[in-house]
Amino acid sequence: MSQTASQTTARPAGDQPIGVYTHAQIMTILSGLLMGMFLAALDQTVVSTAIRTIGDDLNGLSVQAWVTTAFLITSTIATPLYGKLSDIYGRKPFFMIAITIFVIGSALCGLSTSMYMLAAFRAFQGIGAGGLFSLALAIIGDIIPPRERAKYQGYFMAVFATSSVLGPLIGGFFAGTSSILGIAGWRWIFWINVPLGAAALFVVERSLHLSHVAREAVIDWWGCVWLIVGVVPVLIVAEQGRIWGWDSPGAWTCYVIGAIGLAAFCWDQVRMGDDALIPFRLFRSGPFAVGSSLSFILGVGLFGGIMTIPLYLQLVKGASPTESGLLMLPLVIGIMIAAMGSGQVIMRTGRYKIFPVVGTGTMVVAALLLHGVSDTSSTGLVDVYMFLFGAGLGLCVQTVILAMQNAVPARDMGVATSSATFFRQMGGTLGTAVFLSVLFSTLGPKVQQGYRDAFAGKDPEFTKALHDPAVLADPKNAAFIHALQNPSSGVSINDTSFLHGLNDALAAPFRAGFASAMSLVFLVAAGVLSVGFILSFMLKEVPLRTMSGEQQAAMDAAAEQDTAAVSPS
Repeated sequence: MSQTASQTTARPAGDQPIGVYTHAQIMTILSGLLMGMFLAALDQTVVSTAIRTIGDDLNGLSVQAWVTTAFLITSTIATPLYGKLSDIYGRKPFFMIAITIFVIGSALCGLSTSMYMLAAFRAFQGIGAGGLFSLALAIIGDIIPPRERAKYQGYFMAVFATSSVLGPLIGGFFAGTSSILGIAGWRWIFWINVPLGAAALFVVERSLHLSHVAREAVIDWWGCVWLIVGVVPVLIVAEQGRIWGWDSPGAWTCYVIGAIGLAAFCWDQVRMGDDALIPFRLFRSGPFAVGSSLSFILGVGLFGGIMTIPLYLQLVKGASPTESGLLMLPLVIGIMIAAMGSGQVIMRTGRYKIFPVVGTGTMVVAALLLHGVSDTSSTGLVDVYMFLFGAGLGLCVQTVILAMQNAVPARDMGVATSSATFFRQMGGTLGTAVFLSVLFSTLGPKVQQGYRDAFAGKDPEFTKALHDPAVLADPKNAAFIHALQNPSSGVSINDTSFLHGLNDALAAPFRAGFASAMSLVFLVAAGVLSVGFILSFMLKEVPLRTMSGEQQAAMDAAAEQDTAAVSPS
C-alpha cells in the first residue's frame, strides 16, 4: 500500500516541526475538542429528564423509548466508521462533519411535531454524536505524545462527568418551563446545541491544524453493512427486551439476525485485512485486545450499575430529577480527581498499568458497599460510596484508551480510539438492559412481600398510619390504601407518581423493596467488575512513546518511502 506525506492544512508556525505543539496551542485546540465532546455527552443525559414532558406534548409517550434507541443505534454504529475514515482521510474534516451533522440534527429535533419525527431526527443527530467522542480523543493522540497525553485526557473525563450532572439540571429546567420566547420549553433542550456547536466549529476551524499522511485504501462497505445488521438487533433487543420479554418472538428474531450479522462482520474483517473497519491484526497486540475487553466491562459497570443510583435518590430519598443530578456530584468529583491525578503521575513516571488494577479493584469494593445500601442509609454514606466508584472509574477509562493508542501504529490511532468507545458503548447498552431486568424483575415481588408483612403487623409505624384518621383524611393516602387492598387494581411499579405526597410510613415498604432490589443490582455489578479486575492484571505495560501520533506517522511514511526508493523495481 503506497503512502505519501501530505499537509492537509497550514501549520500554525512556518518552521514548526510536524507534530510538535506548544502548551498554549494544545489548550486552544483542546477547547474546541472539549466543546464538541460536551455536546454529545450532554445530549445523552439532557433528554432523559424531559422525555415525559416531550411525550405528553407530542402525544406519544408510549413510543418514548425509540427516541433514545434511535440515537443510541446510529451513534454506536457511526463510531468505528469515523475512526477508520479519519485514519484514511484525516481527522479534522470528519470531526467538523460530525459537529455539523449533530447541530443540524439538534435543530431538526427542536422542530419535531411527533414522537416518530423526533426519533428520526435523533437518529440523524446520533450519526454526528458517534464521531464527537472518538475523534476528539484520537486528535489528542495525534498531537500529544502518550507520555504526556494522560494529563490532557483528564479534561475529557471531567467534561463527561460534568455533563452527567448538568444534563438532568438543564433538561429539568427547560422541561419545567412552559414556554421561552413563545416556544415550548423542551424544544430549547435541542436548540441550545446550535450556538454551542457553531462556537465549536469556529474554534476547531481556526485552531486545529493537523498534518496527515495520505494513503491508498479500500473502504470496507460490506463491513459497514454487516456491522449494521449485527449491531442494530442487539441494541434494539437490549433496549426493548424487558418490555417484549427476553424469550418473545421479537427478541429471538433480534438474536438470530444479530448473530448472523456479527458472524458475517467478523468474516469480512478477516477477509479485508488492513482495510477492515477494525483490522483483526490489532487484536494480536495484548494491550489492544485486553483494553477492548476492559472497555466493554467498564461500560457494563458504568452505565449498567450507576444508572440505578439516580432512581434510588428519587424513589427512596424523595429527590426530584434535578436534585438527584446535583446529588451525583460526589461521583463526578471522584472521576475528576482520579483522572487528573493519575494523568500527572503517568506523565512523570511513564507507568500506567497500576491504575486500571487499582481502579477496577476500587469499583468492585464500591459496588459491594453500594450492595449494602438500604432505605435507611444516610445520603452522606451513599455519597462516599459514589465518590469511590467515580474514583475507580477515573483511574481506568482514560488509562485504558491510552494503553490501546500506545500499542498500535500511528496510522491506526483512529481505529484504536473508536474501538475503545465502541466496545464501551456496547457494554453500557447491554449492561443497562441486564441490570434493569434484574431490578424490575425483583422489585415487584419484594414490594409485595413488604406490604404483606406490613399488613400483618410487622411494621408498627405502618399499622399506626393505617389507623390514623388524620392520615386517612388525605385523599392520596386513602386512594393508595384502597389500591393496596383491591387486588383488581393494586399498585403499579411502572408509575411511581403515587409516592409524591404519600405518608412516609405508608411508602416505607415500597422504598425498602426498591433498595433491596437495587442491592442485588450492585451485587451483580460487583461480579462483572471483578472480571475487569482480573483482566487488568493481563494488561501488558508497553513503554509509552515519546512522540505524538503525527510525528510517528511522518517518520513511518518517510521510512516506507526510503524503503521503496532502494527496492529493486
